[in-house]
Amino acid sequence: MSIYINKNTKVITQGITGKTGQFHTEKCQEYANGKHCFVAGVNPKKAGESIFDIPIYATVKEAARQTGATCSVIYVPPAGAAAAIWEAVDADLDFVICITEGIPIRDMLEVRNKMKARQAAGGKKTLLLGPNCPGIITPDEIKIGIMPGHIHKKGRVGVVSRSGTLTYEAVAQLTELGIGQSSAVGIGGDPINGLKHIDVMQAFNDDPDTDAVIMIGEIGGPDEADAARWCKAHMKKPVVGFIAGVTAPAGKRMGHAGALISGGADTADAKLAIMEECGFKITRDPSEMGKLLKALL
Repeated sequence: MSIYINKNTKVITQGITGKTGQFHTEKCQEYANGKHCFVAGVNPKKAGESIFDIPIYATVKEAARQTGATCSVIYVPPAGAAAAIWEAVDADLDFVICITEGIPIRDMLEVRNKMKARQAAGGKKTLLLGPNCPGIITPDEIKIGIMPGHIHKKGRVGVVSRSGTLTYEAVAQLTELGIGQSSAVGIGGDPINGLKHIDVMQAFNDDPDTDAVIMIGEIGGPDEADAARWCKAHMKKPVVGFIAGVTAPAGKRMGHAGALISGGADTADAKLAIMEECGFKITRDPSEMGKLLKALL
């Protein structure tokens, strides 16, 4: 079992003919069941062609209709990426993963509002992961995104993080300790994004094959505190928590577009205090995440 994706998920790559899309689609194809999972690409100018034996279609709707794909991954450059997200939502896909970094906030606001309005009018709810994220992996089944496959090991610990590199760090520590992962999810560091920590924690809580979770956050915004409070009330599994940016000065953006402390409850110290209050086992040292989790099992 896993959350969101598994070895039977059929995936469309939007932006498959660009350099980044090509490189990562090929790597995802080579991982586990990737040859069977990656079934279509989209580029209106190259419809009818194929790349890595993957047929290219003019639109996401056409690709989904012809292949039965329910998921897409987006490597479209920033100027067109929000429109690519909307095209996937409009095609009634279940799950859309946007890797693109640097999408203008106004574009993301527009697409998020359109998604909310569509759902309010009775349209299908499409889950969005990202943008500016590394993607998601269910080890030994499927990887959708840019994470290095070889550091992952199949198992029963979930990982969710705003930071791509810290996702890899947590996973590598677990694997080195012989602890496998059920799924690892990078939600991305942009201020306007899709799935939040709270959504992924709910999914891990409901997953019978996840026994414990590492939740990694950053300075800025209320998301980690919201998730921690939800976990206090509902989470039945042990959680290790880490927040990057303990030394970050207030008012300075650090790394991700969403990592900006306004002061108060969105500093690393404030978030760590809330997580601890809510029953998380917290650490201020990222190199301790794996060991702490092992001690909880």
